[in-house]
Amino acid sequence: MHTPYLIVGAGITGLSFANFVDSDDYLILEREPEIGGWCKTIEKEGFVWDFSGHFFHFNHADIEEYLRERMPDGEVETVTKNAQIIYKDRWIDFPFQKNIHQLPREDFVESLYDLYFREEADEGFDSDSFKGMLYEKFGRGIAEKFLVPYNEKLYACDLEELDRDAMGRFFPYADLEEIIRNMRRPDNESYNSTFTYPRHGAIMYINALASEVPDENIALDEALVDLDLDAKVARTSEGRSIEFDHLISSAPFDRLLEMTDLDYDPEVFSYNKVLVFNLGFDRKGPEGVHWIYFPERKYSFYRVGFYDNILGTDRMSLYVELGYPADADPDPEEVKPQVLEDLREAGLVDDHELVADHTVTLDPAYVHITQESEAAYEELDSTLQLRGVHSIGRYGGWTYCAIEDNIVEARQLARRFNAISG
Repeated sequence: MHTPYLIVGAGITGLSFANFVDSDDYLILEREPEIGGWCKTIEKEGFVWDFSGHFFHFNHADIEEYLRERMPDGEVETVTKNAQIIYKDRWIDFPFQKNIHQLPREDFVESLYDLYFREEADEGFDSDSFKGMLYEKFGRGIAEKFLVPYNEKLYACDLEELDRDAMGRFFPYADLEEIIRNMRRPDNESYNSTFTYPRHGAIMYINALASEVPDENIALDEALVDLDLDAKVARTSEGRSIEFDHLISSAPFDRLLEMTDLDYDPEVFSYNKVLVFNLGFDRKGPEGVHWIYFPERKYSFYRVGFYDNILGTDRMSLYVELGYPADADPDPEEVKPQVLEDLREAGLVDDHELVADHTVTLDPAYVHITQESEAAYEELDSTLQLRGVHSIGRYGGWTYCAIEDNIVEARQLARRFNAISG
């Protein structure tokens, strides 16, 4: 079998490429029995959950319009974000660094003092690391009360291992003047101050893209298992050999490399896992808040989100996220009692009855962006492109990005091919 375009993965990235390439002659390989990647949606006992909290922030009006045109009228809710932090049993507006005036007095004074004299402190951390950047820009108080412990819980690693720009434009920077001004003139705007979410879950955006893809162009339950770069032949779990002109992969970059004969150091591409609990309760909990961050170690989770406050439903519907190293193998049934206890400790649950639940482990969840991974990716990706292989998307590009960024990147690549073929 031969195809001009072999697409690996029927998630946001792969389906987007299929939508925008000017050809019907392509094949999508999807290892799972259904499309969607990490944007799958579960409906159970009247609750609507995703594999994790997937909220959409569009900077390209044409992309948002393209998706909405392929969805039912009234499907998408537009929400003004209310994000909070629970620190020492006090609710603090997000981002932490712009709202230190809401801390207990002693913590506020310490944070403000360390912020003002941050240039005089020598913390001994590598300034090129993510951890070093946090101390350099915000001082010891802010770093150690929120930024370091929260991100260590999320990434499940030593933050000195990460590049200082590991989160790119998504990190909420704030200088001293902004922080002081925020004490009297609150301005917590960020890239996702408003977001959209479909009433029937993130799968609706997937379905919008899939509506333009013929069923026969998607091979479900069929994974890429081997890649002969010289012959440009892909072999699949179904025993097929597929010749291709171009292979577009959204699979995790390290796993794509495993299928080739390229020489690389696998330890360079580290990442974490996230165990997600979707929990549905018999009645409402806190209202108005959309998600809460938990930096303190006494809580097992780093973030809790409220689907019910996004969709305006009458029962508390949560997603709860816990970060683990890549080599961990958490048992959800063993972890769940602690999660429920921690929700009670945080005051989010009291005598609520758990009506329904669902768990999923995202593997990988967040890739670790380091100087070594960036250098290795650049070299290996260049080699792959010379062989007709394009690794794109959040995991294919080994990067930190928004869902829309995957669509933009896939569209740009498709347009490059369109220009050549046209």
